[in-house]
Amino acid sequence: MHQADDPAEGIALDVLLWILGDEDRLFPFLAATGLDLEAVRAGAKDPAFLAGVLDHVAGNEPVLLACAQALEIKPERIVAAWQRLSPWPDDEWA
Repeated sequence: MHQADDPAEGIALDVLLWILGDEDRLFPFLAATGLDLEAVRAGAKDPAFLAGVLDHVAGNEPVLLACAQALEIKPERIVAAWQRLSPWPDDEWA
């Protein structure tokens, strides 16, 4: 597990490393985001970027479950990290 000052950022970085660890996960992520590897590296320190990484995973239940299993955490922790890092307060979506 990656160490970060904010536990939500740590989870997001772990998720990002999980995505980067396999071409079958990486290429769909790059295609969906329009990013290249350099932009991913640059964004890894940005909480809003990390929220987008979590949004990408949380938006696809099979991917979310596979990621959570691989990281040995509950899927709810990934979703909670996404909510924590999201630049939009929950009440804006209500």
